Amino acid sequence: MSRELKVMTFNLRTRVKSDGINFFDNRQGRVLDTIKSEAPDLIGFQEATGTMRRWLVANLPALGYTVIGCGRGKDYDDESTSLAFRTDLFDLVSFDTQWLSNTPLVPGSRYGGDQSGCPRTFSAAVLKPLNEKPFLFVNTHLDHVGNMAKLLGMTQIIQYISLKGLPVIVTGDANAVPTDTAITAMVGAAPCGREIVDVTATLDGTFHKFGEYPPERRRKIDYIFTDLPCTPERSYKIADEGIDGVYISDHFVVCGFITIGGES
Repeated sequence: MSRELKVMTFNLRTRVKSDGINFFDNRQGRVLDTIKSEAPDLIGFQEATGTMRRWLVANLPALGYTVIGCGRGKDYDDESTSLAFRTDLFDLVSFDTQWLSNTPLVPGSRYGGDQSGCPRTFSAAVLKPLNEKPFLFVNTHLDHVGNMAKLLGMTQIIQYISLKGLPVIVTGDANAVPTDTAITAMVGAAPCGREIVDVTATLDGTFHKFGEYPPERRRKIDYIFTDLPCTPERSYKIADEGIDGVYISDHFVVCGFITIGGES
């Protein structure tokens, strides 16, 4: 028996006072309202600092979610690639955080080279739906500076998927447009024998900088990938026009639909 999942990738925009009226504390209500109204089954968050993570952990269970993840720093603090999943739909089989580096189990580690000073991570959970086989849910945020660092990070994720050998759903802010090598490396790869597709292939620019960028300046850098059956033409960006100048985020929140179960 198959089930369609609604998957969300959500760059929260980190908590910095220089955002003025769009400081995260002013956007919290809009974040919760978005999750409540959209009711996704899976969420991949990016840029959630320790304070923001704790806020998610405190508030999302009331909406029916379990939140897991840790920060990218040496002390497991700083920004995270935390995951959320519907508590009533999934059993958590395992969870893993790895640093995008040559030493992926060393907290705070980096590739070096053209990478920025920011460590980067991916979070991965094996989830088992009731009466269905388990699958792998991965969430990441690639480097914002180095093209080689982005490609190395995505390659590391593909290798990790191969080792797990499970159907996979990947969410994330790739800081890369669809023609960049980090994206073309993922799309069409078949680490477990099933070709990975971009569930968001029909969407255009996702970074709007709190409404500052006009449509022609917006770049598509937020993605959902999978090797499971999906319907890319149904993917969408959640409208974010700003209410009294307050936006949900500086990225559009992106949703897609993926089918689990019923595989041979």
